[in-house]
Amino acid sequence: MDTGVIHIPSTNEGLLEGWQPHHHTLFGQHTMKLNHRLTESGLFTEAVLSDLIDQYPRALYNLNTLGTDARKKNWRDGHLDGVSGQEAIEAIKTGHLWLNLRNVMQVDKRYDKLLKGIFADFENKVPGLKTFKQNMGILISSPKMIVLYHSDVPGQGLWQIEGRKRLYVYPNTAPFLQQESLEGLILGETEEEVPYESWFDDYAEIHDLGPGEMVLWGLNGPHRVVNEDCLNISVTTEHYTSEIRKSYAVNYANGVLRRRLGYTPATNTTGGLSPYAKAALTLVWKKLKLNRKREVVRMIDFVPDKSQPLGYRDIEPFVKA
Repeated sequence: MDTGVIHIPSTNEGLLEGWQPHHHTLFGQHTMKLNHRLTESGLFTEAVLSDLIDQYPRALYNLNTLGTDARKKNWRDGHLDGVSGQEAIEAIKTGHLWLNLRNVMQVDKRYDKLLKGIFADFENKVPGLKTFKQNMGILISSPKMIVLYHSDVPGQGLWQIEGRKRLYVYPNTAPFLQQESLEGLILGETEEEVPYESWFDDYAEIHDLGPGEMVLWGLNGPHRVVNEDCLNISVTTEHYTSEIRKSYAVNYANGVLRRRLGYTPATNTTGGLSPYAKAALTLVWKKLKLNRKREVVRMIDFVPDKSQPLGYRDIEPFVKA
């Protein structure tokens, strides 16, 4: 899909604004809040997103609701069959829904060009930075919708396009992120959620994001999100570097040693010679497909419907393909 010409801002600062000379020392290690110019691309208007949704492959989106009680993990999956992109957005505006258009650069080449522009900008600003496995998603979510406490494996960025939200970022060390939890996440034994306690909030960095603002944070840093009372449109970016790949390999191998071989690893450091042995173990284990990931069975049980109080109506459940 490629439905038009994209405009990428070409000023001296590129897509980022507010970059300071010291920021390159923070990239990938600490939280940074910057301004951005993604909206100038013209790719995030409701009209463009409606057309995009109309043609989006079912395998590459997630439509979810979490219910209205944040204390319960009542995560539900829906689908868009028979619902237009505009109808979906209207239902999200007044309901309690969360639509994630994953891997958008694979669906529309204009977003691939934008994604490459983003990381070209970062690589121009951070000496020696080389990124790969770059990814982009678009999140369209309802007023007051939340994203539960979770952690991600690659490097992450959150770019606000429309609406406002509050982002909580937590330290990427115990007790906020236990080593065993990170290993389980990387091995695919669990999904993104990790154990959370309400008192963690006392140690969180809190960032209020509005249109044209973005945040990057340290690798694997747990985070959660609360929308304000308005429609939210956001972009997520992911990336790997050689250091992130090394961290992945070490934690994967540690998980194998702990869970499969009964050995408690002494460290998860990426320095010295140990990571190379662990990287070799990771490669062999994955190549031989010795780690059988837990199969998650998802039931589709609703479709968007703006006439309903929560923006959706129940349907006969069926297993997601």
